[in-house]
Amino acid sequence: MRLPRSSDPELLDVIERYVKPTTNDTARYLHLLHANFTRADEGERTLLLQSLRSAAEAVTDEELEVLLESEWRSRLTAAWLIGVNRRQYFRDVLGELLLASRLCFSGQGYCFALARFCTEEDALYLAAYLERHLQQPDCQYDQHWAISALLHIDSRTGTGHASRFLTPGGLWHLWNDAQARPTQPSRFMDGLCALTDSLR
Repeated sequence: MRLPRSSDPELLDVIERYVKPTTNDTARYLHLLHANFTRADEGERTLLLQSLRSAAEAVTDEELEVLLESEWRSRLTAAWLIGVNRRQYFRDVLGELLLASRLCFSGQGYCFALARFCTEEDALYLAAYLERHLQQPDCQYDQHWAISALLHIDSRTGTGHASRFLTPGGLWHLWNDAQARPTQPSRFMDGLCALTDSLR
């Protein structure tokens, strides 16, 4: 993994240009983390999304590859940029990173991007992730993001990949019931994708 160091000016440059730019004194990656930007007022949210769209159009594939080799802030941001611009040729890279889940928070971005691509292949990556990580009740990773992304794809494509996890006694309920604060699966990914589509 490449870490931001003075010995790696290429990485520092793309982090400065794509991960750290601020909207209302808050770095881009903090707006993207947990989709915090959705809690901002409409004016601030619009500015952030416009900035995100511009960055997604400007960033090169090579720069995205550099960010995906770095720490979670860079990977989270890169995945959102990929998803906004629907660069589907990154599908397998993001899918494998999601399945590996070696870094915190970045999986949120992978789930968003796969939801934006919205194909059978993306659903299979999300289902494989849930199959693996819902069987680990002590692991609170990105299960909520993955099930929401899978529900989004199901609703857009007429498939039912999420249903096997959500049946009574299914893996979702077994995992969720073991959490300190059980919550129902949410359709928040529908809203994130709709907000992104509104910037066309």
